[in-house]
Amino acid sequence: MTGVLAFIGRNTLGLIRYASGLGELSAATAYWAFVAPFQGRGLKGRNTLHQMVLTGYSAVPIVGLISFFVGMVLAFQGAYQLEKIGATYFVAALVGVSLTRELGPLITAVVVAGRSGSAFAAEIGTMKVSEEIDALNVMGLNAIKYLVVPKHLAMIVMMPCLTLLSDLAGILGGASFGIVQLDQTLRMYVLATRDALVMRDISTGLVKSVIFGSIITTVGCHEGFSVQGGAEGVGKATTSSVVVSIFLVIVADLVFTAIFYYTGS
Repeated sequence: MTGVLAFIGRNTLGLIRYASGLGELSAATAYWAFVAPFQGRGLKGRNTLHQMVLTGYSAVPIVGLISFFVGMVLAFQGAYQLEKIGATYFVAALVGVSLTRELGPLITAVVVAGRSGSAFAAEIGTMKVSEEIDALNVMGLNAIKYLVVPKHLAMIVMMPCLTLLSDLAGILGGASFGIVQLDQTLRMYVLATRDALVMRDISTGLVKSVIFGSIITTVGCHEGFSVQGGAEGVGKATTSSVVVSIFLVIVADLVFTAIFYYTGS
């Protein structure tokens, strides 16, 4: 019994310390990103643009391809049920609303967490192991300003863009199924999607994508700063960043979905 209580206590304290670390990093990042520039402390614009290319532009092919196939799968599954009642016209509505409100931002977040979140953890972890972060501190340079803020700004800008791409690619995937299998025209499918969607469907997904991007960046950078040991520690941090990011993204998705549901959005 004592061992069980000790196990619960250790893990609870570890969870509290982890959440505290994420909170401190988020607060410091928010200061250096949104307050310090107005106090004359500057912002690394070139680094931010570089991170936007790495996290956003380079992720376009994989996000678009996966979303296209997911749209086709949704159309397949929706048509399987709707054709029983002769309502295959509403396949477009099913695909459009599902992607814009839920699957678009979620697919994008999972892909980016595996692609960029792990890269953040590996990059910062390697710098810590090789004592480059200590060198930055010795030179009087703030590691969060130079390493975290550009990544954070890039993610909150590029995640909505990738989410819009995911929505469009998924809808095109559903349209390809509708044209080939349901004998619909592209114009018919587009009109059905337009009739089903309202602006709040798209805005809901975009709001979620910004939060997801912030979570992925914070977790990835925190794991990097927490690396202990050598290459093995970097590997563990990289794996942990992906697992924790996806878990927190799904939790955040549940919370925001509940909020939008109860507020009528």
